[in-house]
Amino acid sequence: MLQMYIGIPNYIVILSHYLILKMKKILILALYLCFCHLSRAQGEGSAMRVLTLPTSAHVVALGGESITATDAMPGIGLHNPALLASVNDRSVELQFMSYADGAKWMGAHYAMAFGERHTGAAYLQYMGYGEMEERDAAGNLMGNFSPKDMIFGVGYSYLLSDRWSGGANFKIDYSRIAEYSSAAIAVDLGLNYLDEEKDLSLSIAMRNIGAQVKTYDGVVERVPYNLQMGLTQGLAHLPVAFTVTLTDLTRWKKSDYIASGEDEKVGTGNLLLNHLVLGVEVRPRDNLWLALGYNFRRGYELKAADKAHMAGLSAGAGLNLRRFCIGLSWARYHKATNSLMGSLAVNF
Repeated sequence: MLQMYIGIPNYIVILSHYLILKMKKILILALYLCFCHLSRAQGEGSAMRVLTLPTSAHVVALGGESITATDAMPGIGLHNPALLASVNDRSVELQFMSYADGAKWMGAHYAMAFGERHTGAAYLQYMGYGEMEERDAAGNLMGNFSPKDMIFGVGYSYLLSDRWSGGANFKIDYSRIAEYSSAAIAVDLGLNYLDEEKDLSLSIAMRNIGAQVKTYDGVVERVPYNLQMGLTQGLAHLPVAFTVTLTDLTRWKKSDYIASGEDEKVGTGNLLLNHLVLGVEVRPRDNLWLALGYNFRRGYELKAADKAHMAGLSAGAGLNLRRFCIGLSWARYHKATNSLMGSLAVNF
């Protein structure tokens, strides 16, 4: 056991043991928060929707929900912390995404391996909604304000064996609207099985297990918990891989989803499809990927006048070089605008 740490600075050894002990406490906290969350009524409103936004151009291209697609850039860890085991050591990623109505979603991520099986990460995400007018109850202009969300987080993954890895994220989301503010804590837990010989990746992830610790006006809202399962399977004789992700697996009431057009309620078929996200990835070279995805729920909820206007579709490409990784993706989160996400990672 001691041979594993020979040649590694003492502070890295101490940090690895510290994180292992902390992981046990985080797991206990996560299970407690999960129990508290699932005991609440499903009809409650959901706060901190910013926690559901993608943090990886690769994931955006595959439909926005993949928890099995491995990537060299650390942003993948906020979708499934177990995937941190596959990212480049000592890498920094910066990402930016244009969002609806001029909002901007951006982040910075850092990942570092230590020991033979440990990977740690730190995250910072920011959503700016632009400048808005503040008025009183009579409609008088009081000034301007800029709503914002900020997410601070740390992540950790551990190689359980040559093929199994597990991980966890701990996040704090701080939201501010004019003089009002809100805060929530959340934990992600993930498990991944990766067989490189068979080009197979299987995962389960529990995302955003948490609760508000500060409310806007005394009204407690639900943090958007999401239980997901997924797989990515490559073909034996073609550089193509298919990704299937099942999402929101604890939410099966029709009232939890939005009916489109003139429909009064969500049909059974659409209820099932709302949990499905599909993606296909082409890898013409080992360091190049091209991807296309479809998110059934997004396409269904944004459909207007029986025309989806390409809502639900997404696409992207990425290039992994020796010192740099680049990703660019496109998706539609609103029928009136397109969203582009760009990611750049540097390996030190």
